[in-house]
Amino acid sequence: MIRRRFLPLVGFASLALFSFGCGAKRRVAAAPPAQPVPTPSSTAPPPASPKHAKTPPTPAPAGYTEEGKASWYGKPFDGRRASNGEIYDMYKLTAAHRTLPFETMVRVTNLNNGKSTTVRITDRGPFVDNRIIDLSLAAAREIDSVGPGVVPVRLEVLGDVDITAGFFTVQVGAFRDRANADRLRDRLSVSYSPIFIQQYDSPEGAFYRLRVGKVSGEDAANELAEQLRSKEGFTTLVFRLDDSKSSGVN
Repeated sequence: MIRRRFLPLVGFASLALFSFGCGAKRRVAAAPPAQPVPTPSSTAPPPASPKHAKTPPTPAPAGYTEEGKASWYGKPFDGRRASNGEIYDMYKLTAAHRTLPFETMVRVTNLNNGKSTTVRITDRGPFVDNRIIDLSLAAAREIDSVGPGVVPVRLEVLGDVDITAGFFTVQVGAFRDRANADRLRDRLSVSYSPIFIQQYDSPEGAFYRLRVGKVSGEDAANELAEQLRSKEGFTTLVFRLDDSKSSGVN
């Protein structure tokens, strides 16, 4: 989830940041197994290489890992719609992550006891910066993290997934009052564009998440997040921008 390298609801952080789940994290790229090198055909012409063409990003190999803290979420989110559009079932092996593509399969290992589970990414979160993933109740049970609530984990992406490609945005605040989100959007729009306000209908009522930028590539999004932290004083969270149908951005 790379240079930045995501149960219940808790209160506001700076600028009323709303959080329901998932500290500092560190990522480790494990070396993929050696693959045989194919012998090129002597008759096939080499592929065209435009003078100024950019090399496409290389998908992260199976074994790409990230370490940090995991939490879990169950009721009252059970039965509500997840970010990918499906209904969240806390008894299925799923999880919320801020930037991994939906449907990514991830092995999660509890570093306290070595127990592992495999989850499918279906939701966005956690919404605090000291956790990297929110597990379903079923997944939390498999690694014995229900009681502790928050445990150190290692995430391992299973399969060749390009986790850095796509568009990303930076969340700088979440508000109960839409007018407060609108005022901050108006102030920031002088220097940043685009700016989104995403409405989230939580079990405790509506929240309005203010997100800045539509940036290609996660590295660039992390640079924007650092700029917003250093120049504006925000506590920032980088999120993948999913399609508007499931993300609720407006």
